[in-house]
Amino acid sequence: MSTPAPDEGGGVLALSLDVSAVPAQPVGAGRYTIDLATALLARTDVALTLWSRRGDGARWAELGSRVGSGDRAPTVRASAPTRRPVRLVWEQLRLPALLGAGSLDVHHGPHYTMPERARLPLVVTVHDLTFVDHPEWHERSKVVVFRRAIRVAARRADAIVCVSRRTGERLQELCRPTGRVFVVPHGVDHERFRPAPPGSGPASGGVAVGATPESDEDMLRRLGVRPPYVLFVGTLEPRKAVPDLVAAFDRVAADHRELSLVLAGRPGWGAEAVDRAIGQARFGDRVVRTGYVPDEAVPALLRQAAVAAYPALEEGFGLPALEALACGTPLVTTAGTAMAEVSGGAAVLVTPGSVPELADGLREVLDGSAAVDRRRRLGIEVAAAHTWQASAADHMAAYRWARARSAHESPGSPAGPR
Repeated sequence: MSTPAPDEGGGVLALSLDVSAVPAQPVGAGRYTIDLATALLARTDVALTLWSRRGDGARWAELGSRVGSGDRAPTVRASAPTRRPVRLVWEQLRLPALLGAGSLDVHHGPHYTMPERARLPLVVTVHDLTFVDHPEWHERSKVVVFRRAIRVAARRADAIVCVSRRTGERLQELCRPTGRVFVVPHGVDHERFRPAPPGSGPASGGVAVGATPESDEDMLRRLGVRPPYVLFVGTLEPRKAVPDLVAAFDRVAADHRELSLVLAGRPGWGAEAVDRAIGQARFGDRVVRTGYVPDEAVPALLRQAAVAAYPALEEGFGLPALEALACGTPLVTTAGTAMAEVSGGAAVLVTPGSVPELADGLREVLDGSAAVDRRRRLGIEVAAAHTWQASAADHMAAYRWARARSAHESPGSPAGPR
């Protein structure tokens, strides 16, 4: 497992990127794929071919016209079926021939799977190992598909991208991959996720720099949200431990009578546990569920939050936690996870699954301990080191390694473990 070596040229790389798994309302791995494609399109050393679902090509063409220009505009192939089961079959039976008909150097599957019969170098992103370690957190059909996909990638991919050191180390333990593992963290869109001038909001960030004073307030008003609030951003699913957050909020709500808990995300598999937790809470009427939140609203929610809580039991990366730090928002998250790894000492860490510790962490921030401002400043510094430009450069190193490995070339000395 290694840090990607600096990309030192090698000409323009013809890259195939599978974007067919990105839904209309992207979160998690879908958001990663969009941000990676955007950053790659801004580069001059890659020619991008995007494989999208049928009927979804316009979205990717629009992204290309907005980011790329001239010979940097992507080739969009809207060939994949819409339904997931049929799309997975298409990836194995049809995509290899389509890839072979083009002048492509490398194919990247950014969501665990890869076309196993393809004859060109293959790169796969493995986000986490919870399909293996905690199948109870996922739908059974997904467990079957993605467990196998991870093992196939470990055996067959030339390079595997893992989004955190924790994921990379666990992959090495479980699967002993034959290809090289590259630890490549996500980036942050710092044009969107940034603190505002001091005094303009609960986290010294009520309004984005350059925005009108009402912009964040108007956005929150449309969502039915009013400060002060504790914020969770993400899909409501078992590993996010949202019922624990509801119970922890219930413990501190009596001492903060104006405080609400905002759950910003759509219900996922297993979200019934969230409904039960809210129904059992004394202050369940102060829990606001916004449903899916459009991308443009997330920075406003983070900047206005009194505290961002991300109590996930396990995560591949936990991008909302890093985005909270970028906005200067105090963060409470779980120890021993990728979020603890990426937050670099800027977050209040609690034991996963411990409601009392989670409540104490929220209380520490809400009561304004002396460490809050220090952590906020550190969080902004930590987040500043993560950019999508840097992430794209590290992905490019993985692509060039895969191409060189496949051609039996020496890709150079590894840069050493991260």
